[in-house]
Amino acid sequence: MQSGYYVATGGMVTQFNRLDVISNNLANLNTNGFKRDDVVIGDYLRLMQEHQDTLPLDNNTRASAKFINRTLNRVPIIAEEYTDQQVGTVQQTSNPLDFALSKPNTFFAIQTPNGIAYTRDGSFSVDNQGFLVTKQGYKVLSSAGYNNGGGILLPPSMQVTADKNGELSFKDITNAGLNEQIGGGNIAVVTFDNTKFLKKQGENLWREDVTKEGIGEAKPTLLTNSGAVEQGFLEKSNVNAVIEMTNMIETNRLVDMYSKVMKTQMDDLNGDAINKLAVRA
Repeated sequence: MQSGYYVATGGMVTQFNRLDVISNNLANLNTNGFKRDDVVIGDYLRLMQEHQDTLPLDNNTRASAKFINRTLNRVPIIAEEYTDQQVGTVQQTSNPLDFALSKPNTFFAIQTPNGIAYTRDGSFSVDNQGFLVTKQGYKVLSSAGYNNGGGILLPPSMQVTADKNGELSFKDITNAGLNEQIGGGNIAVVTFDNTKFLKKQGENLWREDVTKEGIGEAKPTLLTNSGAVEQGFLEKSNVNAVIEMTNMIETNRLVDMYSKVMKTQMDDLNGDAINKLAVRA
């Protein structure tokens, strides 16, 4: 009698969770290097049939799994969450300390208090000690210092230039007669065998998801010739506002539909059943 109510409730919860994802995407519409998230919605029956042989049931039988879950066997749920790694629009800033990555699955390596993290937000600056840092003050690692936390020290009064591989060079701009370029090392750029094992941790940073099975497949690789670094540019978010607003409207309509189904179930069907049972009694 209540199975339809349970299905509608589960569907509504699923759409609420999807709405959270869409809202987060829209909130980061102007966040440099942000990658939009999305969900895959499936039903409980399909997922249960794929894994019911290994369910931790007392009698370990398929019949018991089907019996226990039969009233919930068509409840829509979020089967998977994923991140769209497509490169966002690259915008010119002409700031020599802004860097964009023009290729997907490439990240700047950052030293944080909790270890190495990764980001595509190349809006860097210089701290009081002269090191290249992120907006949060975390050191941008050099290729040579990737394994020991070594940052990039920028000499004062020097013009900074970088090539496509992130190799830095400096030129003294206080002495008009000195045009010699001084090598300054490379910005550490890494790639991963499988980005699905990366997890957003906040502050526009990523980490390897150690809680996820198969984390060993992430395997960060330091690139010496990435060909992806663009100085004086920033990568914008890959969120499309029109698509996200369309998804939000669709989700809100589904929530409204599920709400009407629940109301009909409780007010009309249940009331009708009670009245008929009362008459028969």
